[in-house]
Amino acid sequence: MACRIRDAVSNDLTALLAIENRCFDSDKISQRSFKRYLVSEHSKLLVAENDDLVVGYVLIWLHKGTRLGRIYSLAVLPEMRGKGIAEQLLTAIESVAKAHKRFYIRLEVAAKNQAAINLYEKLGYRVFGRFAAYYADSSDALRMQKRIRANTEQGAHLAAPWFRQTTEFTCGPASLIMAMSALAPKNKAWVEQELAIWREATTIFMTSGHGGCHPFGLALAAHKRGFISQVMVNTDAPLFIDSVRDVTKKQVIERVHDEMLSDCQHLGINISYQELNLEWLQAQLLKGHAVIVLISTYRFDGMKAPHWVLVTGIDDECVYVHDPDVNEPIQSDIDCQHLPVAIEAFQSMAAFGIQRLKTAVVVANQK
Repeated sequence: MACRIRDAVSNDLTALLAIENRCFDSDKISQRSFKRYLVSEHSKLLVAENDDLVVGYVLIWLHKGTRLGRIYSLAVLPEMRGKGIAEQLLTAIESVAKAHKRFYIRLEVAAKNQAAINLYEKLGYRVFGRFAAYYADSSDALRMQKRIRANTEQGAHLAAPWFRQTTEFTCGPASLIMAMSALAPKNKAWVEQELAIWREATTIFMTSGHGGCHPFGLALAAHKRGFISQVMVNTDAPLFIDSVRDVTKKQVIERVHDEMLSDCQHLGINISYQELNLEWLQAQLLKGHAVIVLISTYRFDGMKAPHWVLVTGIDDECVYVHDPDVNEPIQSDIDCQHLPVAIEAFQSMAAFGIQRLKTAVVVANQK
């Protein structure tokens, strides 16, 4: 059945809510959320119309700062199913994602919904993970993905589990935990050490609130746990001094920097003073090393905050990262894993502050 696929408008709200109520018993999108998605610059809501009746919709979220689009919801009225409407909606939303320069589309589907799984597979989606008890009824969800723009090179990748930071200030420990877990997957104890690592690596103070983590401190924490670590940084000056105005706090941060530097030198942890570049980063991944990188979150949330992420891959178009921070309610866990970031965007975000600080911590297994 050929339908007219068009952008949703506010007059469609009643029809959208009716579809939601008829198609889902739980995890329903509210009227308030639909209104937000209609006006957000990072979402696109399309409807399928037949004889002036809205019979289905598809909603995609276009993640800021990435090349990822996530199909948040897809629904067709029960009596209109089996007529190719869902396929038309998916094809249309794929074109939207391409127009917004997205390379990947991801989605979740109930593991028991075989009809939907068959449709996604027909259109080129492939299962790449599973969420246990994902839905309100405790049923599992499959994670599926489709690359809608082919890449020309294979690139380098790191198989790493994803870990969600449990506080607003422990992105560094969470990223290090992911790195160590990738290198020693049999050891499940790292996740219990998030706060301990933060205490070892913190700068004490930062722009506001609790301090973040110093790259020297993270390298020391990895070394303490039996890994080889090294630091790449583009300056030999004390780090993060410019992030605070108070003279006393600056003195504390500088003292922490000097003490950590001395400890690294004493333990033989290599500190390389050079610019972070993609060739170096790719070489580390090809060696089987894990690399965590400090970024500015401006392209993600407009906040210009220092933030640690784990690099999980590089190809000719994107750098892929595990981001331990989930920005709820906009994001879920799946939105923060293997995030494809365009190379030019990554190069911009991997420089923090006025001084354009570039730093990374490399973690490797003992030989």
